[in-house]
Amino acid sequence: MKFTANQIAEILEGEIVGNPDTEVSVLSKIEEGQKGSLTFLSNPKYTSFIYTTEASVVIVNKSFVPEKKIEATLLKVDDAYKSFSKLLEFYNEYKRSKSGREEPHFISKSAKIGEDVYIGAFAYIGENAVIGNNCKIYPNAYIGDDVVVGDNSTIFSGVQIYHETKIGMNCIINSGSVIGADGFGFVPDEKREYSKIPHIGNVIIEDNVDIGSCTTIDRATLGSTFIRQGVKLDNQIQIAHNVEIGKNTVVASQTGIAGSTKIGEGCQIGGQVGMKGHLTIGNNVKIQAQSGVGKNLKDTEVVYGSPAFTYSEYVKSYVYFKKLPKLAATIDQLEKDIKKLKEE
Repeated sequence: MKFTANQIAEILEGEIVGNPDTEVSVLSKIEEGQKGSLTFLSNPKYTSFIYTTEASVVIVNKSFVPEKKIEATLLKVDDAYKSFSKLLEFYNEYKRSKSGREEPHFISKSAKIGEDVYIGAFAYIGENAVIGNNCKIYPNAYIGDDVVVGDNSTIFSGVQIYHETKIGMNCIINSGSVIGADGFGFVPDEKREYSKIPHIGNVIIEDNVDIGSCTTIDRATLGSTFIRQGVKLDNQIQIAHNVEIGKNTVVASQTGIAGSTKIGEGCQIGGQVGMKGHLTIGNNVKIQAQSGVGKNLKDTEVVYGSPAFTYSEYVKSYVYFKKLPKLAATIDQLEKDIKKLKEE
């Protein structure tokens, strides 16, 4: 589908410099722009490309003043980066635009389906499930009994949502994720054989949560596992039973959070972080990638390492980590010299 510079200017409330009828059909990087593409310039590092790009339309800041002739039509806005992001979102919504019900699919007679819901082929919606307005349930998704999915949420292909899970509005759950499976709970007996602990709680995901592909969130043993409003989870994350992740916290890929750990609001957790169970992590904490967290953390702490300790201390210590063999050899030599002096 093609859009004119004028149509894009209306979406972004921008000012056109050039031909308003210039048409574009794809988005591109400024250094890779071809005829018929739209791009943007916000980082001064890439300014030289605006004079050579073959892109048809370029979004720029209103403060931009060209030093020589530019072939492309310019679209001037207050913030080129934010405007291009807005356009990406618009483009993404357009590409995802689907409607109706594909065949075959299964919807329980007791389920309640809202208005303007897309249901893909082979999707399953269980008993007493509630699907809100404007939701998209992609092919091969499984929605279990008594699940609630809020308005404007998207469940992509292959997502498995177990019974009694509650999902808020404007959420996105990407392919392969499993929400509400039993937690890892077993009791050993005198023979060291393990009996399974039933998990009869659920998972509650609040509004505006994004969950990456192949992420797993276990149901609570009792009560609920909570993913609070605005949380963003990357791909391949493990969240155990009864965990709570606070509002607007972000978690990067391959992180594992053990059972009953409580994470505060506004935290930033890097990739491959491991957390033991029953911890309390404060608000606005930053945990660097590959850290192992085995103790509670206070508000605004920044930690690194395994076991994790204060980031500034870790960086200083790392200088010595790399020199340990040399330092050990030096200490050995000093001990020999001291021993020799004593003998004399």
